[in-house]
Amino acid sequence: MGIDVTGLGIPKYTYTKGLHELGNGAYAWLQPDGGWGWSNSGMIVDGDQSLIVDTLFDVPLTRDMLDAYRKAEPKAADTIGMLVNTHHNGDHCYGNECCEGAEIIAHKLAAEAMAHEPPEMLVGFLEAAPDLGDLGAYLTKCFGVFDFKGVTPTLPTTTFEGSLTRKVGNKDVHLLSVGPAHTPGDIIVHVPDNKTVYTGDILFIEGHPILWEGPVENWINACDAICAMDVDTVVPGHGPITDKRGVKALQQYLVYVRDEARKRYDAGLSCFEAAQDIDMSDYDSWGDGERIAVNVATLYHEFSGDPRPDTATLFGWMAELDKRRG
Repeated sequence: MGIDVTGLGIPKYTYTKGLHELGNGAYAWLQPDGGWGWSNSGMIVDGDQSLIVDTLFDVPLTRDMLDAYRKAEPKAADTIGMLVNTHHNGDHCYGNECCEGAEIIAHKLAAEAMAHEPPEMLVGFLEAAPDLGDLGAYLTKCFGVFDFKGVTPTLPTTTFEGSLTRKVGNKDVHLLSVGPAHTPGDIIVHVPDNKTVYTGDILFIEGHPILWEGPVENWINACDAICAMDVDTVVPGHGPITDKRGVKALQQYLVYVRDEARKRYDAGLSCFEAAQDIDMSDYDSWGDGERIAVNVATLYHEFSGDPRPDTATLFGWMAELDKRRG
């Protein structure tokens, strides 16, 4: 389809768990394999000041990450001044309590969504899982290794819409709203001095993205915005560190799925029938292929204006597709 969708990581940054130094006071924290809950984080440093981009899915994971940041930059990271949450999903904010005293910044809609999706919700899903058959097995597979009971929800202290710039030492850090797309309040974090952008879940590299919110055109446009930036290094929300090739591959995926879903909508297929019918063989190397069910359901909602299926139905469809793949 014009872009190679395999091997999208930059070779000099091996996809290994832990701290990766990007140069000039920029860092990434990676969590292979990048599937459900295994998100990335970042740190931007100048002098004795630091800003963290996203925390992780639970407190132990976040503490390990912050310990590594402090060892790498003891003067700057001993006390975190600012924390940015790129969106509201728990794997990017449930560790917020570990950044005690920090200004926590997020989009207004992300902050609102955080208040409505507390960790107790996932605790409840997992406790019910043994009675839910294949759905319960799938939920446990996705989320069972994380410690949600130990999370104290810690919400943003500063919210914004549009854009916001913060200073880290002498570095400008630009926070840019690109949602609703993956979620209602998606932002990306651009550091011009580092030629680096942290994208949150606007980018899943070598994994299927998941279109919880839409519209898909916002996500496609967000990819264009990243490609227009003077950046060499792109840290995704999930997956290996990449460059603009990874952005273009993700954008190509979205365009392909949008167009194929539209054909099947016009032909009268149901959204789950369409999700099973679309040929995704070019993306066999990407993880979490069952997410096509959610992506098509959200696109059908865009095409028709009809309500989306509820979350339980969507996870049930993903569980069925995942089981078929073995």
